[in-house]
Amino acid sequence: MPVPEISPEELAALLSGPAETRPALLDVRFPDENEYVALPGSVLIPLPELEDRAEELEAFRGRPVVVYCHHGVRSLHGAAWLRSLGLEAASLQGGIDLYSELVDPNLPRY
Repeated sequence: MPVPEISPEELAALLSGPAETRPALLDVRFPDENEYVALPGSVLIPLPELEDRAEELEAFRGRPVVVYCHHGVRSLHGAAWLRSLGLEAASLQGGIDLYSELVDPNLPRY
């Protein structure tokens, strides 16, 4: 079953809405990437660590989760794994790179 994707524009609209309807943000990049640029309020759990840190993901249960990475490939794998745990997860299409291009050009690109 394909993993749902959300466009940068759709995510921006959700993030500008009421706090109770905003999705949780999960960054599956590596710490150095996250230190360079990250979406505000996101939680960093690198993709290779997801399985070992599964208990931390329980905090997301009951709310939508948008998983993101640099270009949208790792986030597809991360969102698929979260969905296998029964979490409502989608991948950010094009990753933080496309988000910075289309939504917030003040975010540094790499």
